[in-house]
Amino acid sequence: MSHPNQPLFSSYQLGDLELKNRVIMSSLTRARATNKELAPTSLMATYYAQRASAGLIISESTWVSAKAIGFVHVPGIFTPTQVEGWKEVTKAVHANGGKIFLQMSHSGAASHPDFFEGDIPRGPSAINPQLTTYTPTGPKDTVTPIAFTKEEIKQTIDDFEQAAFNAVVAGFDGVELHAQIFALIPQFLSMATNQRTDEYGGSIENRARLLFEILDTLKQVWDSKRIGVKFTPTAFNPGILQPDEHTIPMFQYILEKLNEYDLGYLHLVGPATDLTGTAIEQMQDIYFRQARDVYKGTLMANRGFTGETGNKIITDDHADLVSFGMDFIANPDLVKRLANNLPLAKPDTTTFYAGDEKGYTDYPYLS
Repeated sequence: MSHPNQPLFSSYQLGDLELKNRVIMSSLTRARATNKELAPTSLMATYYAQRASAGLIISESTWVSAKAIGFVHVPGIFTPTQVEGWKEVTKAVHANGGKIFLQMSHSGAASHPDFFEGDIPRGPSAINPQLTTYTPTGPKDTVTPIAFTKEEIKQTIDDFEQAAFNAVVAGFDGVELHAQIFALIPQFLSMATNQRTDEYGGSIENRARLLFEILDTLKQVWDSKRIGVKFTPTAFNPGILQPDEHTIPMFQYILEKLNEYDLGYLHLVGPATDLTGTAIEQMQDIYFRQARDVYKGTLMANRGFTGETGNKIITDDHADLVSFGMDFIANPDLVKRLANNLPLAKPDTTTFYAGDEKGYTDYPYLS
């Protein structure tokens, strides 16, 4: 159905993929891989297939290796069992006319020894990020990690490459690199958690090196137009990973260098809080416009958009695609509701990260 003057519902050419609309389902951790293998289940296949009317689905964050784990019941893509589970998901999405990218993730120091039989997590430096993670026995504070050796960094990059191959086998349409909030890559970007003195620490170029080395290896597996990066410099996390005086120069450097990669898209998350009085206050009203001025590829915007504001940011040419997160939880038919200005259901927050079909696949479609 055509929706005149609503660019959200027009098609978009993403490399050789045609997206049927510009409403993107953002990555949403739902912690439903409640099996020892951390493999996707038939219930997860149903959940994603229900939401296949999105122009593109981006999967929940998915561990690239056993050493990447940092949150309970989140799936991986590093074993044959996990790959088979993801095949069921991608097949269900494709059968419903959708497209799906895999979001690839590593928790780094934002993890806990409980995930590794007592072994200490690795991080850029031996600095506790002072976060809380959810383990099989409940929430626990992070510990001081062991600093990655250069050999371990190389192995981690290889893990991303193998996960990218596994994503091909599993039937995904592309991959998205998780480079935001408190995951491994932001830990390397931040001087609060990265005080290395080798080629991965110190200067902006060195602290961003891991991001681009991972992208380089992903391009060995996927065409660059089938790769996205999710990034934000404005995440005020708990703990010590906070924007500071180094954030804006790093942001500028990353945007400029990403222009060399001819990616499918840059998935940029906007500020969740008022930036007044912070080190990045100047981003308050020009965030997406500032990014658009520097980054020349496809820009996907995320941060509490509605149908109206989503249409506006595309009309204003400050983004090409708009991703929606929480609204997709309770509204499997979100595209239809936004297009026709229909009321949105409210999600049950108690089922976000635990449970079975309740609060997951039982939200109704509007008739």
